[in-house]
Amino acid sequence: MRRLRIAVIDSGVNPAHPHIECAVSGGVSIGGPDELFLDYLGHGTAVMAAIQEKAPEAEFYAVRIFHRELRTRIEWVTRGIEWCLEEGMDLANLSLGTVNGAHREVFEGLVERGLRQGTTIVSARRMQEREALPGSLAGVVGVEEDATLGRGEWRREGDVYWGSPHPRPIPGVPAERNLKGISFAVANVTGLLARERLGTGHL
Repeated sequence: MRRLRIAVIDSGVNPAHPHIECAVSGGVSIGGPDELFLDYLGHGTAVMAAIQEKAPEAEFYAVRIFHRELRTRIEWVTRGIEWCLEEGMDLANLSLGTVNGAHREVFEGLVERGLRQGTTIVSARRMQEREALPGSLAGVVGVEEDATLGRGEWRREGDVYWGSPHPRPIPGVPAERNLKGISFAVANVTGLLARERLGTGHL
């Protein structure tokens, strides 16, 4: 039986990081200077680690759209989603979004394709206090952050999910100095959604 396939659209992954406890089955680098999906920023690694701790039975793929900084282009984001659709991912974790409504039609088309073939996009529902794309679209698991929730908890109202904005802790590093924010709320919800689909009892 085919394993659940999860893609993380972010800055790639560092497979040697101690929090990456599952093998990375593959991936792609989009728009960068090379074809490697190695993470030079740490963000994608932390996002994937938050998902892996909840669903280690899944297969994991890295889609690198951030390269030397946490800035990207909308065409790289859409190409990242297209790659997930072409490769038959079950869950596509997209911790970012855009508030530019000019891209709505493109995202609507990608979401519709995903729904037809069984790829669920999990994405930030709001950015800069405004509804974001594709996270606010029907058919997407739109996520907001709630700091009162633990990393193994979520809250849901209709199509909107709330997750903890905290990644896995780093030993010896105070929580306030670690990464945090909507990216990890999305990752935590993706992990919990994967765990639910897998029917496992992991964190």
